[in-house]
Amino acid sequence: MRICLVYDLLYPQTVGGAERWYRNVALRLAAEGHDVTYLTMRQWDAAEAPDLPGVRVIAVAGRTHLYSGGRRRILPPLTFGLGVLWHLIRHGRRYDVVHTASFPYFSLLAAALARPFAGYRIVVDWHELWTRGYWREYLGRLGGWLGWQVQRLCLRVPQRAFCFSRLVEGRLVAEGVHGGVILLEGQFEGEPAAAPLPAEPVVVFAGRHVPGKNPVAVVHAVAKARETIPDLRGAIYGDGPDRPKVLAAIAEHRLEGVVVAPGFVDEQVIDEALARALCLVLPSQREGYGLVVVEALSKGTPTILVRGEDNAATELIEEDVNGFVAADASAVSLAEAIAHVRDAGQALRESTLNQFMRMNDRLAVKTSLDTLLARY
Repeated sequence: MRICLVYDLLYPQTVGGAERWYRNVALRLAAEGHDVTYLTMRQWDAAEAPDLPGVRVIAVAGRTHLYSGGRRRILPPLTFGLGVLWHLIRHGRRYDVVHTASFPYFSLLAAALARPFAGYRIVVDWHELWTRGYWREYLGRLGGWLGWQVQRLCLRVPQRAFCFSRLVEGRLVAEGVHGGVILLEGQFEGEPAAAPLPAEPVVVFAGRHVPGKNPVAVVHAVAKARETIPDLRGAIYGDGPDRPKVLAAIAEHRLEGVVVAPGFVDEQVIDEALARALCLVLPSQREGYGLVVVEALSKGTPTILVRGEDNAATELIEEDVNGFVAADASAVSLAEAIAHVRDAGQALRESTLNQFMRMNDRLAVKTSLDTLLARY
């Protein structure tokens, strides 16, 4: 089959769960002998061509800053959507399937506009589905209304819809997504640990430094938890517009050398940090899946999340079995959860790994890719 994948970001030029998903999809499809094209934004220098064996990578929009003030800028998605539209108008007849993320929405709308002239089928991954209230909170009353209407328009596009959590599945069904929806829960690429390593007194955060993921809360939580766990340390990996706030919080609590924030690092560094961490702390208010949570659990490392109506990652946690879900992202709530993990000791790490082994087949990326290929 001739398949066009559409996503504005590309792994490892940018690091995130969706980027890794589309790279895995592209490589699996190419390995199966399909003709694969990946449309994205340029995120590399001329001398650093993307390395996806068997995949044709095409930049349909130039490099630009994605965030302003911690929020996604509107211009990059518009530019990318126009680039996708222009490419599909010229080359859409080459493809049997156009497989795109729902967000940024303009690329999905571009695929829908070009479809009558090209005849391809549309596959859409819904990593998230925002509520009307969250749109208003994110973009204000007018901007939120417009965003909500664009999202609703995308739901009406004839498509084969996939999602990665029961939360999003329920919302898609309630909104009446055109063509129904299929749940894929597997995005884990590696192998689970044979046994959990002994914990070091370090809590780890790994993700983009944006308001929705709230990395600053980890600094405040470590400061509070050190009142009862004086040797506790923190490692906050990743980068983004909230990084200056993270560094300012470290200075505010005089935690230089206690909490480190080295920015983006190699995957191996994060893997080793997660394996030895007391716990992963991810105080996001919004997660469509939570791949880093799965990776921590696969090593026997308990995870602390925050309860929220938009946080699908909480589906992965069973209280006092593989982690805890804090009531909120306050320093007190997170510090209490960290203390619970410390008190539970090695027994909780063994319970975490045992629970992951029971979920392993369901959470493996191979399971999702097998389902995806069957649906193609």
